[in-house]
Amino acid sequence: MDKEFKSGFVTLIGRTNVGKSTLLNLLVGEKVAAIANKVQTTRTAIKGIVNRENSQIIFIDTPGIHKPKTKLNETMVETSFSSIQDADVVLFLIEATSEDIGKGDSIILEKIKEANRKTILIINKIDLVKREKLLNLIDIYSKQYNFEAVIPISATNAKYKETILDEIEKNLNLGPAYYDIEEYTDQTLRQLAEETIREKALKLLQDEVPHGIFVEVEKMKLRKNKQKQEIYDVEATIYCLRESHKGIIIGKNGEMLKRIGRSARIDMEQNFNVKINLKTWVKVKEDWQSNDKIVERFKLK
Repeated sequence: MDKEFKSGFVTLIGRTNVGKSTLLNLLVGEKVAAIANKVQTTRTAIKGIVNRENSQIIFIDTPGIHKPKTKLNETMVETSFSSIQDADVVLFLIEATSEDIGKGDSIILEKIKEANRKTILIINKIDLVKREKLLNLIDIYSKQYNFEAVIPISATNAKYKETILDEIEKNLNLGPAYYDIEEYTDQTLRQLAEETIREKALKLLQDEVPHGIFVEVEKMKLRKNKQKQEIYDVEATIYCLRESHKGIIIGKNGEMLKRIGRSARIDMEQNFNVKINLKTWVKVKEDWQSNDKIVERFKLK
């Protein structure tokens, strides 16, 4: 291995719905995080791995910073802030549409200052603002912290990918590859399946339902069918908070649950490169957001 090889952990942090998961998937080049046009899509710290010629970058996508109302929410915010302490580099994402440093961004900035970590400011959604407004925002933030770099981007545009990766690599220390160079995430296939099903539910369900659900894959077994093709049998349960939510998730004649399952199966087959036989059920678990055993799953490991 090259003696100048670098490695390190990079935390992505920002308010809810700022585009962290979209950026993570862009940088990794694989789908490792759920994306939906809803707040609090990411619940746990998800690792994505980028292997370059002279570096290995391990990204940690954290839950969006928000005002916690349940034990689950408290755990999510705690996970985000604790990840700053352990990061070699922090990617702080803000929206270009911001007029000033809002309350949520101000809290994040204070945590970065406390940790005194190398931080790159990423200004997302620049396609929504004029150049003058962008320059003003850069000036406001630059006066608050000595950022290693400020990079204005649109997280859906691949042309910014190498610029960000180059800047991160520049700020990493010499070190070994922590993961096999063929890996792009530390999540298991089971976890990826759970995230995929939850993402489809987030996209397809009404606003009041999605964030009251969690998905648990109870069976994931590889077998060969009659044509000798490999196929995964996946059985998953979607847990929700109320009986009324259960009816919405299932839908009339089971149509909504079928749509969620079909969409998730297509995604999993593309990502896992294997046939999927997916079966889903819906159950009510009213107190799960305050259940210590369940909430423990969302803590930073």
